[in-house]
Amino acid sequence: MPEFADLLPLLALLMIAGAFAGLLAGMLGIGGGIVHVPAFFYSFQTLGYGGPQLMQICLATSLAAIIVTSARSVMAHHGRGAVDWTILKTWAPGIAAGALLGVLVASALRSATLQILFGAVALIVGLYLAFGRPTWRLGNAMPRGLTRAVLSPLVGFLSVLMGIGGGSFGVPLMTLFGVPMHRAVATAAGFGVLIAVPSVAAFLLVEIDQPARPPFMLGAVNLAAFAIAVSMTLITAPLGARIAHALDALLLRRVFAVFVLIVALNMLRKAAGW
Repeated sequence: MPEFADLLPLLALLMIAGAFAGLLAGMLGIGGGIVHVPAFFYSFQTLGYGGPQLMQICLATSLAAIIVTSARSVMAHHGRGAVDWTILKTWAPGIAAGALLGVLVASALRSATLQILFGAVALIVGLYLAFGRPTWRLGNAMPRGLTRAVLSPLVGFLSVLMGIGGGSFGVPLMTLFGVPMHRAVATAAGFGVLIAVPSVAAFLLVEIDQPARPPFMLGAVNLAAFAIAVSMTLITAPLGARIAHALDALLLRRVFAVFVLIVALNMLRKAAGW
């Protein structure tokens, strides 16, 4: 077990990552997982915990934190009247079903495979946000019927494989169907709750092998990292929501794109062993 003095820098890292994740959750409608997953991965690796299930621990712990982060964020946006509750209600069953399927797949994959998936999907999302035009449209209203039945589980499924809330997919999807950027950000915060609650319930049943098992585990969720992440995001998510409503929509989109691209490239670098 590392000495307490060695744990202090990692504690500071998790606190900073938690604060930043909460800020982004409020600003961009994401659950903070795109920050938490790399931070958890680095921290556990530095502490000497590795193995093929490490990424599963990071995903599960990130999703557990997202329950709190996204709920706090969506309530902050709701206070400003920006959340489209009709979209959340109609997309909820499909998103939850896709999230459960994502847990089944993620629990069977090795850490390296999940790292590549995380980096590749985040790279695609970042490139779209960076170079896609705000005027691009697939429709003038959110899809219904068969299209919604396909897209809603896909959002939940991919989000769980990356350990993130729904913002990384929900925001681009909603803007492509004519939802204004600020409303998409606010509503996507609710996607995070729909994704995280069923997936965390399933991850609590996943067993982690003893050699790769950090202390304070409940299923695949690390309670210590969860507590640190949540304590910080509760403070900063409302601040992020205030910043989001003060920023220009195009600037908000570009900030989101740059951050996602940086995280994606760094995860692919780690997966390649560089």
